[in-house]
Amino acid sequence: MNKELIIRSKSSAVDFALLKDGKLIELNKEVDDNKFSVGDIYVAKIKKPISGLNAAFVGVGHEKDGFLHYHDLGPNLPSLLNFFKNINSGRNKDYSLNNFRFEKEIPKDGSIQDYLKSQQQILVQIVKEPISTKGPRVSSELSLAGRFMVLIPFSDRISISQKIESNAEKNRLKKLVKSIRPKGFGVIIRTVAQNQKVRELDADLQQLLGRWKNLCERLGKVNNYPTKILSEINRSSSILRDIFDNDFTGIHVDDPEMLVEIKDYLKTIAPDKISIVRYFKNRNTPIFDHFGIERQIKTSFGQTVSMQKGAYLVIEHTEALHVIDVNSGNRSNKARSQEQTAFEVNMIAASEIARQLRLRDMGGIIVVDFIDLNTNENRKKLFEHLLKEMESDRTKHKILPPSRFGLIQITRQRVRPEMNIKTRESNPNKKGEVEAPIVLIDKINAELDKIVKNRQNKKKKVFLHIHPFIAAYLTSGFPSIRASWCIKYKKWIQVVPRDAFMYLEFRFLDQNRRLLRTK
Repeated sequence: MNKELIIRSKSSAVDFALLKDGKLIELNKEVDDNKFSVGDIYVAKIKKPISGLNAAFVGVGHEKDGFLHYHDLGPNLPSLLNFFKNINSGRNKDYSLNNFRFEKEIPKDGSIQDYLKSQQQILVQIVKEPISTKGPRVSSELSLAGRFMVLIPFSDRISISQKIESNAEKNRLKKLVKSIRPKGFGVIIRTVAQNQKVRELDADLQQLLGRWKNLCERLGKVNNYPTKILSEINRSSSILRDIFDNDFTGIHVDDPEMLVEIKDYLKTIAPDKISIVRYFKNRNTPIFDHFGIERQIKTSFGQTVSMQKGAYLVIEHTEALHVIDVNSGNRSNKARSQEQTAFEVNMIAASEIARQLRLRDMGGIIVVDFIDLNTNENRKKLFEHLLKEMESDRTKHKILPPSRFGLIQITRQRVRPEMNIKTRESNPNKKGEVEAPIVLIDKINAELDKIVKNRQNKKKKVFLHIHPFIAAYLTSGFPSIRASWCIKYKKWIQVVPRDAFMYLEFRFLDQNRRLLRTK
């Protein structure tokens, strides 16, 4: 498996595309004016506790107040408030928690009005960015994320990622972290800490303690509320922190400043991998076009997503619910039975659905309508395959077994606005919109493949009737797309320009001007 990270820098944003064996599996965007990122820590002011919701609205500087639920206060809220008060007033300049006296924990089923009052100052962290008409969701249980661990002030717990399956490795990591963990700090050991030595773990811990010290130093100088006192590290570094592993073979950047930034960060987490960071300096071809990412974006973000052999997904969105319908299309049935065909299409769809959830960063409730399967064995295999494909998804999610009607429900946490990319373009022939021309080429390729492989068409000549603009595109350049068809299928495809055709209209005909069958 080869992974590559392609980074495109623009004036107002930076786009990050993660490729796995050349296929786009994740797309992120960092916007310059995004002031409320997950992980940012603020000194905020309580606007109003609401007893009916057992929550409070918190002013963090956004046009919509942040939402702080009682369950997000954290059990050590009194200790946090006391520490904040002492640091902010200058009475305490010891930023470690070695000699700090912890307060009694709050109960799990208490009332928020017993602990927070209107106009009270409090430290909060963004856990969910503003989405649509809602303000950010915040928590007063702070955490600082590193490469191998997450540091939690005012705690003494050591937790380990459930994705680490070996009990021996869990015990080893727990023992190592226990030996280096400072008093008053809890630690969550991340999956990537697996097989790491104490030196690497301690270096990560010291970097996090350094961030904690910076937070405390700024905390002692705060006069205005609300104020951001600690930003999440920049998006490029945070993405590398979360996804980087030994499978990476290339990181390609088109901005010299970001190149230096990424190399500096890699020096701290994987110095032996600095050589894979490369500067892309092709002025004639944009970086996303060079790596085929624009084409994949156009074909992956529409309402209809094509898969192998004519199968496709239809994806419908609402505010909190997404519905995905699996269709077999005109897939030729070489399988032994209808059940086997449905099973094969469903397995392909499960892999594509796992990719789509990451790619679009879909959250909330996702309902998948797979093609009906008659045997329990096939339904079980499909469910297990979907679970396996979703293992690499870092976002919290839960997958329920198939219902009586063959529906599978997925809940996936949403902490940022969903990635929404427009894939339709203005129709040059008349009013309205049409699919992007780049999608048309993929449709032509898919239909031609089925036509050529149909035995009934073996001795027939193939004529592609299409708009003159598209005809010129198919036949120009060396090698042209038509020439590549000839090499692939050992068959010459005659391209016929048709002035009467709409921009994206096409038909495959034989020498008698009859439509060629795809199956």
